[in-house]
Amino acid sequence: MRRERGRPASAIRTRDAPMTTTTPDWAARFSQRMTRVRASEIRELLKLLDQPDILSFAGGIPDPGLFPADRIQAAYDAILADPQQSRAALQYSVSEGYLPLRRWIAERMALDGVACDEHNIILTAGSQQALDLIGKLFLTRGDTVMVARPTYLGALQAFNAYEPAYLDLPDGALKTGVDTQRLMEGREPNPLAYFVPDFANPTGESLTLPEREALLDLAAELDMTLIEDAAYRELRFDGEALPTLLALDIARCGSIEQARTLFCGTFSKTISPALRLGWVCGPKAVIEKLVLLKQGCDLHVSTINQMALHATVSEGYEQHLGALRTAYGAKAAATLAALERHMPAGVTWSRPEGGMFVWLWLPEGMDGKLLLERSLAEERVAFVPGEPFFAEVPTANAIRLSYSLPTDAEIEDGVRRLAGLIGRS
Repeated sequence: MRRERGRPASAIRTRDAPMTTTTPDWAARFSQRMTRVRASEIRELLKLLDQPDILSFAGGIPDPGLFPADRIQAAYDAILADPQQSRAALQYSVSEGYLPLRRWIAERMALDGVACDEHNIILTAGSQQALDLIGKLFLTRGDTVMVARPTYLGALQAFNAYEPAYLDLPDGALKTGVDTQRLMEGREPNPLAYFVPDFANPTGESLTLPEREALLDLAAELDMTLIEDAAYRELRFDGEALPTLLALDIARCGSIEQARTLFCGTFSKTISPALRLGWVCGPKAVIEKLVLLKQGCDLHVSTINQMALHATVSEGYEQHLGALRTAYGAKAAATLAALERHMPAGVTWSRPEGGMFVWLWLPEGMDGKLLLERSLAEERVAFVPGEPFFAEVPTANAIRLSYSLPTDAEIEDGVRRLAGLIGRS
């Protein structure tokens, strides 16, 4: 019998020898980084939406009644009816993204104080992919990621695979000042920082102008790369619009090419999440590297989706945003009014001027996870416990309510039921 190169004769199976099969120990084969990857509690809670008797404040997802479905359908129909457009729409495309859409985004960014062009933009599969690509680009195991307390759970999931060490920015630090030497003691230098300055998920709160300036001061002092997640920025329904972190950064340094801030935007909250379209705006040196990473990830975002989105937003976008702001503003007002009417003493909450969320602080000692278990069993009301939103030091006595989906009547009924349960707890 001829021996196969590199294998002992005892390891070669002959034609008549029985094949032995064993189930691989997959857990032992996974990479070390998988120990940091956890299921999203929010994604699991979305399954509750299929239960008709559940009144849900859980998923922070857009109201489907506000999707511009007719305009999206018209865009697809027009593209596919045109032989030249349809060939391009159904073909591979460049990783940077559809050029007319990138130019449209750059023009809107310029109106918001960010002078840039299409070369400063990369289109991504939602802003979630943007966070993953940024994490892959900047994070080495053990690097520090500074975040707010609490912060967006999806960002933690995106960064976790790259095994960073998290640093919660102390409560109120941007108001009172930061002792940076003490803050960074024992930490890796040149950290990454992630913040949602407008109507944050999960709190619904925004950074004031002085806090934005203080954050940029901190970023400069610590030489941080600053990620600005602007997922909800377009959904302001009250108060005065504030400059983006990137616009303030450029005002300081003179050019987007000198800025340290990366702006992450998305159409998921304004047009449709199913199109999976977001973007990163930043210095060309960063965008070029993100393009390389995207080439190894998914090549590019769906071409036809990019073309249809561009057609959808090219006309009437501001009117559409106005309708969203009116609708979500009314839902927020209904939620805040119901909380005022029904919540017992000891419960406090945020007062958002935009976005989709209200954050509740429960009485000391109350656990949001245990409250959810009881709420589902006794009141059939769903929400998201607050603990998963804390990166470094967990806090249990908080919950997140999303008002984007329920009607005014459901908001009133759900808050009344939840308040009653908290009062009995």
